[in-house]
Amino acid sequence: MINIREEWLLTRLYFVRHGKTEWNLESRYQGAGGDSPLLSESYKEMALLAAHFQDISFNHIYASPIKRARVTAETIGRRLKSHPAISLLSRLEEFNLGKMEGMKFSDVEQRYPQEFENFRNHPDLYDPAEIGGESYLDVINRMTPAIIEIVNNNPHKNVMIVSHGAALNAEINHLLGTPLADLRKRGGLANTSTTIIESHDAGKSFSLIKWNDTSYLNKKLDETDLV
Repeated sequence: MINIREEWLLTRLYFVRHGKTEWNLESRYQGAGGDSPLLSESYKEMALLAAHFQDISFNHIYASPIKRARVTAETIGRRLKSHPAISLLSRLEEFNLGKMEGMKFSDVEQRYPQEFENFRNHPDLYDPAEIGGESYLDVINRMTPAIIEIVNNNPHKNVMIVSHGAALNAEINHLLGTPLADLRKRGGLANTSTTIIESHDAGKSFSLIKWNDTSYLNKKLDETDLV
């Protein structure tokens, strides 16, 4: 049973993956150093997301400064009734994927087969030394302090966090207590999806409310929507 003090501490986090980009459509790795324009259809999907959450009062939006995430946050924020302020945090950026950035998935699979397989399916075995990027623990260790700080700055509030598919997948699962080896087992996160978690104890623990919700997009997802 949640007591009054715990209820006061409740913070609900709405994690949103950025809108779909040209490189997403082409099945290319973007990473922290790569970027490509958002598709025109993505703006319509951002509007659908904002409409879906019109009755939620968001205290703040935090976003990765990478353009595809920043523009997603700004576009959604303008359409929300509460018009929350937006803060950009570099700790919310996507994985640094080094040499893989800009490459098609199929080309990475041929050139860096071990890195390709482990990045997708075995986070505990993924070693980015060959490609010059970040490991899963690197990303978790930079993102977690940012999320805890967000929670502590927003007690009893709703907060939206706009970031990237691979980084969000790793971080959210970590916050939920998922072992490193199992971080990918819940499946991917779609473009313009929302995953909701909450904490009743100032970020000491988290519970999952909804994973990868895209019901408001009214479309059937394909493999280029997920990461």
